[in-house]
Amino acid sequence: MTVKDVVKDENIVWHQHSVTKETRSKLKKQKPAVLWFTGLSGAGKSTIAGALEIKLAELGYHTYLLDGDNVRHGLCQDLGFSDHDRQENIRRIGELAKLMADAGLIVLSAFISPHRVERQMVRELLPEGEFLEVFVNTSLDECEKRDPKGLYKKARAGEIKHFTGIDSEYQSPVNPEIDLPAGSESIDVLVEQCLGELRDREII
Repeated sequence: MTVKDVVKDENIVWHQHSVTKETRSKLKKQKPAVLWFTGLSGAGKSTIAGALEIKLAELGYHTYLLDGDNVRHGLCQDLGFSDHDRQENIRRIGELAKLMADAGLIVLSAFISPHRVERQMVRELLPEGEFLEVFVNTSLDECEKRDPKGLYKKARAGEIKHFTGIDSEYQSPVNPEIDLPAGSESIDVLVEQCLGELRDREII
């Protein structure tokens, strides 16, 4: 069964609260946004997102960082790594990011999210301009050299099946809002690139 097969109960109605997204955003002096960091394992998604969150906090902005491993410890602990489970993982994270954006936060989401259709699904949950796809553009060769968790070595040895980039496809973004050359630039440069885009869009 897919997400589209689920029939919603007609008695469940979205409740409009008196305190709106606009009110919460004004209180925080920022515009809500979801920065969706996508890339191969080891590309630097969590590292860059974490460094960006630190900088935003120093500047006085309100954020939350959603990380793949952390989410699977709780919200998605019941999911495996089949195609269906991965899709459901991204759907849940997308819905969570949407609620956090509704709270007026700048949400940083660091997930491989290998398929374009899944990333598009999350984009369509949010108003125009609120979803920024951030491609952490690091080559497979570079990611394998880094291999911070030893996962590529295990995948090459056949110990991990359906590993993205090895025996499972990764679909690079076609036209991301932010394209980070993470294989050649420093973290500081990449963070400044993200901040520049946020300023240009008047999110901060």
